[in-house]
Amino acid sequence: MSTILVIAEHQDGAPKKSTFQSIEFARQLAARTGATINLAVIGAGAAATASQLVGYGAQTVYTVEGAGVEKYLAQPYTGVVKGLIDASGATYIVATASTYGKDLLPRVAAVTGWGMVADCTALVGDSELLYKRPMYAGNILATVRCTTPGTVVAIRASEFDAAQETGGASAVQAVELTADAAGSSFVGFEGVVSERPDLGEAEVVVAGGRGLKDGENFFSIMNPMADALGAAIGASRAAVDSGFCPNDMQIGQTGKVVAPGLYFAVAISGAIQHLAGMKNSKCIVAINKDPEAPIFQVSDYGLVADAFKAVPELVEKL
Repeated sequence: MSTILVIAEHQDGAPKKSTFQSIEFARQLAARTGATINLAVIGAGAAATASQLVGYGAQTVYTVEGAGVEKYLAQPYTGVVKGLIDASGATYIVATASTYGKDLLPRVAAVTGWGMVADCTALVGDSELLYKRPMYAGNILATVRCTTPGTVVAIRASEFDAAQETGGASAVQAVELTADAAGSSFVGFEGVVSERPDLGEAEVVVAGGRGLKDGENFFSIMNPMADALGAAIGASRAAVDSGFCPNDMQIGQTGKVVAPGLYFAVAISGAIQHLAGMKNSKCIVAINKDPEAPIFQVSDYGLVADAFKAVPELVEKL
């Protein structure tokens, strides 16, 4: 019987939202293939994270902690995943196409010799299992098949709802694996400390564009709006390239892909590159003084107005 191994992303002893979206994809894959589902939690806090995943229908939740995997490094984690494949008999490896997944999964595909489906958005096909994935900033949807003995799949999390608990209790199994660092070592991590929600997982996102003119204007407009809505702040590539805000705020084909319940696009024209990163948001509100801006073609609500006047009025009403 086929087995799916979902690589769980976690932080501070808790699974990330993307983990539950990966589980939802795994359920769809299991329904098509008859496979069983296992989860793998690797790194510091694995046991605490695993305890929160036992009610999601997996047969086993594997945990790997200890020397060599305290912090994420691609080389040792790849070896650990290969060890888990051997231990569990997995034929499908699933994780999200996040920074973590994009770094780890191609290496897993390389060491196993399996084919990889990147940015998978759906399962299709009747007589055979096929995968949908976007290309060229989402302008083309490719249908691909994998003919290797196993398959590595990186899913686009924004395309899948977070899985809900199904009841029952998965077995939790601690696995001891030797992590080969292959000459690499963890030096340090400098994270961005913010009281705002994580951009990739926020339910409300407000994003600003080059129309806000400079960095001072960008934050003077976006901060009050984000505060009023409890939102994360994002930006178009043009705003980032212009130095208005840091790179980790960029939304788009070469930035983060988001799909919040509510997305505000402020002074963003709506270039294809940006739309690729947010067009699956459930409700899109655009504010732009150009009535011909492409952003209005994908927005649910559009306001043709000067953001410097409209946004403060909106904040006041909120």
